[in-house]
Amino acid sequence: MEGSLLSGLNSGVVLSLIAVLWTVVWQNLQHLQLQQFFGRHLSRHARRLAAMVDPYLSVTIAEYEGGRMKRSDAFEEVKAYLSDACSRGVRHLRAEGAKDADKLVLSMVDGEEVSDEFEGATVWWWAYSKSPPRNDGAAAWWSGGGAAQEERRFYRLFFLERHRELVLDTYLPRVRQLGRAVMVKNRQRKLFTNISTHQWSDGGYMRSAWSHVVFEHPKTFATLAMDPAEKKKIMDDLDMFKKGKEYYARVGKAWKRGYLLYGPPGTGKSAMIAAMANYLDYDIYDIELTSVHSNTDLRKLFIETTSKSIIVIEDIDCSLDLTGARKKKKKSAAAEEGDKDKKNAPAAAGEKKDTSSKVTLSGLLNFIDGLWSACGGERIIVFTTNHVEKLDPALIRRGRMDKHIEMSYCGFEAFKFLAKTYLDVDEHEQFEAVGELLREVEMTPADVAENLTPKSLEDGPDSCLAALVKALEEAKEKKASGGKGLDEQDEEEDEEEE
Repeated sequence: MEGSLLSGLNSGVVLSLIAVLWTVVWQNLQHLQLQQFFGRHLSRHARRLAAMVDPYLSVTIAEYEGGRMKRSDAFEEVKAYLSDACSRGVRHLRAEGAKDADKLVLSMVDGEEVSDEFEGATVWWWAYSKSPPRNDGAAAWWSGGGAAQEERRFYRLFFLERHRELVLDTYLPRVRQLGRAVMVKNRQRKLFTNISTHQWSDGGYMRSAWSHVVFEHPKTFATLAMDPAEKKKIMDDLDMFKKGKEYYARVGKAWKRGYLLYGPPGTGKSAMIAAMANYLDYDIYDIELTSVHSNTDLRKLFIETTSKSIIVIEDIDCSLDLTGARKKKKKSAAAEEGDKDKKNAPAAAGEKKDTSSKVTLSGLLNFIDGLWSACGGERIIVFTTNHVEKLDPALIRRGRMDKHIEMSYCGFEAFKFLAKTYLDVDEHEQFEAVGELLREVEMTPADVAENLTPKSLEDGPDSCLAALVKALEEAKEKKASGGKGLDEQDEEEDEEEE
């Protein structure tokens, strides 16, 4: 009896020890993640087996990189490279305007495929798109957490595994290089404007905040009324910027430059911007700050601009309250208290969301030369203003607005240029009278040009110059009598409203 009891106890102890040992071993096995190890091992063999059945590899190029923050240069280059191949072997095409008004740039619609030959290897390009995942953090961040988002477009390249090195090391770099050349050849210069940031989406991230038209402004430096010496300085400065990629990299600065154009209305600030764009062959992005809801939205606008572009904010002193100390109407204590209550009160049911701009001076300064301003290169930022004295000094200091260009009233040299342009005359008996009057009277180039413009078929140099002399004499008499011109009256009205 005692022997069987001891035998039972020994068996229980052994089983207990085995259970403890098994628990310890199993925990260690789990710690070693053997399940994942075997899973990876099986997956590796499965891929090898699949390669025996399907010997093709693929490379996917997405339309956007870095979430939804920046359009992929590689995607646009592939799209441009495939434009010629698409016209030959694809049944369903997407067409866009080209530099030549009579031609079109073609690309594949979703689901189409085109083949290409390179050094004996055949590859296939397939275009497709898909809806983004609902939990796209980048899109939600930009859009404010909305759900409805724009579809994402892709190009996928298929090729045989034995051509891996040829495709990855030689073919794809060649595609990008040739694609860039096609983009330059077909490039239409564009004038962009920003839509309201509240219209980017209907409950979520939608399309780009920029819309555009083809830029066809005829103004060039050859037709810009300005002192020839000053004009040459500006053109030389633009040349140095355009060729300065290595210089900016060497000194550690972002490849951008700021221009401040200031002067009375009608002195040619907008014409100067058009001449700069035509001279450099750049696009123009015209930002309407009052349509930008926040500093974040302003940053997104900048990220979506391309290189070789001029970013313009016209009449910056009138766009937002970004001009430092300003004259403001005093409010009564009751009015201030009412404003405070209105600000703190919760929004009523059905009340529209506040869509006013929250762009701050700090946000604008970061836009010009903060960390985000170095995203991309070869950009010019231009501010225009009629009242440079109103602008905050931090906004226009050197390093932000590097070159200040005064667009002044018409001088004699600018007048002679306008006379040659509008009337094709180099000398005339009225020139002396015009020169003397321009030294005494301030008249904008726009007003001078209007007086020199023929109004009928009978008008010629004599009648047009006589009309200009008469207008200058009237302005001189008005100045002597203490009268104010239209420009001065408008400026005073603006100051009173402020």
